[in-house]
Amino acid sequence: MSSRERILGRVRRALADVPAARPDDPPYEQAIERAYVREHGERSVEQTVDLLAENLAEYRAIVHRCTAGELADVIAGLLADRKASSVLVPPGLDETWLAGTDVTRFPDRADSTPHDLDGVAGVVTACAVAIAETGTLVLDGSPDQGRRRITLVPDHHICVVRVPDQVVSSVPQALERLDPARPLTWISGPSATSDIELDRVEGVHGPRTLEVILVT
Repeated sequence: MSSRERILGRVRRALADVPAARPDDPPYEQAIERAYVREHGERSVEQTVDLLAENLAEYRAIVHRCTAGELADVIAGLLADRKASSVLVPPGLDETWLAGTDVTRFPDRADSTPHDLDGVAGVVTACAVAIAETGTLVLDGSPDQGRRRITLVPDHHICVVRVPDQVVSSVPQALERLDPARPLTWISGPSATSDIELDRVEGVHGPRTLEVILVT
């Protein structure tokens, strides 16, 4: 007996007691239990936000907290700290967010080249949802987030998360809010990769610096 025959035999035995699907149902609906755990443990809203901040920091994102009234000053301070002379702005970004800074603003345009985007100091966006258990931000290309590429080329990304409205505990809860037909970008910390010796290199596939502002 070949290895192939042995493997197929094991598959047949594993499926032997699986009930047959109805003619109008796909077989996998009958074969797989789909009672997924929606979140791990019970947390208050404050605990969920704290977990998000903790996991973002674990992935080497820099986390800030402020109120809506303080947001413009916080963004202006972050740009000033990096001596940024320019910032890329999605078309639907709230204009009041950048009211505290006079850096040159570049719009998100379809005809911008990678060279154009690389010349911008940073980008400010909103997000679609933030996942506490994984420390993940999800962007869906909405007007206040812009095209996917504007958060992949500039070296500094400032992402604003509205708390608690945009914060969920788990991936299943996030998926319920997202449209799978939209261009989803899942971000867990700044861009990073490592080689076989586990030497970490940041900035290979996107920004080397991710700053997240949790706004109440």
